[in-house]
Amino acid sequence: MNFVAEALNLSPSAAKRLEERNILRRALISHNFFSDVLDAFKLDKKFGEFEEGTVIAKTTDGFEVVRGYPKIRRALTFYPTIKRHFRDKVVIEEKMNGYNTRIVLFGKNIYAITRRGFFCPYTTERAREIVNDDFFKDYPELMLCCEAVGSESPFVVKDIYGKGIDFYVFDIREKKTNKPMPIRFKEYVSEEYGFKIVPILEICTKEAAHVKCIEIVKELGEKGREGIVLKDPEMEIPPIKYTSSQSNAADLNYAFRFFNDYGKDFMLSRIVREGFQSFEFNENDEEMDERCKRLGVAILKPMIESIKEVSKGNKVVENHRLRFKDREVLDLFKIQLKKMGVEAEFSEPYFEDGYHILEFKRIMVSTTDKISHILKGNLW
Repeated sequence: MNFVAEALNLSPSAAKRLEERNILRRALISHNFFSDVLDAFKLDKKFGEFEEGTVIAKTTDGFEVVRGYPKIRRALTFYPTIKRHFRDKVVIEEKMNGYNTRIVLFGKNIYAITRRGFFCPYTTERAREIVNDDFFKDYPELMLCCEAVGSESPFVVKDIYGKGIDFYVFDIREKKTNKPMPIRFKEYVSEEYGFKIVPILEICTKEAAHVKCIEIVKELGEKGREGIVLKDPEMEIPPIKYTSSQSNAADLNYAFRFFNDYGKDFMLSRIVREGFQSFEFNENDEEMDERCKRLGVAILKPMIESIKEVSKGNKVVENHRLRFKDREVLDLFKIQLKKMGVEAEFSEPYFEDGYHILEFKRIMVSTTDKISHILKGNLW
């Protein structure tokens, strides 16, 4: 705990109080897979200048602070929001739908840290296979902020990005300060070290950006993509994000399949987004009716499916399939899920094409229990 106090410039007793208040929690499971990390804690809430998800690690080289990824504010309209927010040029990047991962170098190995600050064994193993660690030897003070996407995701399963899992760099930042590097630096290192970066769709003036953004969002929505992030080329202004109608509907579809686990948090903000988008896109009656139908189906259909599933005596679950090179890492990941509070039913792993395959069902306990309770004649 002393290294945490030193890293955060606190007294040992103040650091201990953070732990007692569950603001500071352990971030990894001790295992030789994490051999360069002797101990690590994460912030479960913002504390002072330190973002939620900030990691404080005691490593074989001393201690390190890896700042949490800052929240990106959302635009509900393109005009006049872009005109007020940006100075001149605007970079329009695709917003990919996966899970936020920070990749860093500690000691001799790279590590993948989730948005909430966990050292994820599965993501770390895949990052060590895919990501060129020469970058960190040249830039040890930086971290890669990536979207981990694909069908083999433990958190956000999306087939539209292909089979397996891959990493797309959307930001490069200083670990200790969170200072972002300019867009041109991200493009340079992606070329130099063979990284995939999120697609840069357009660079234009802020005066032209709102028209271009509407065109791009419509195109992305038709392809089932999530949306866009708007950035200053020098990264001196905080980015803003915007999602397509189809993505909002997909989120609602997911949330209401597991309505008692996620529904309340998802509903209002996404419906409000749809209202402003319909207005700004100047939709006619037919387009507006189609939007209303899309949202209604997204909310009701998955909920009805869950009710039918529980009525048959089944649980409401989410299915996952992951590949591991090392069987020990597979077992470590199962322990990690339990520490994260995830209840799951695991199949017996099997070996296929050089990988240990783990299939599991994530059980949505709250939704299952709520439906079962109501179906027994109890009141809401």
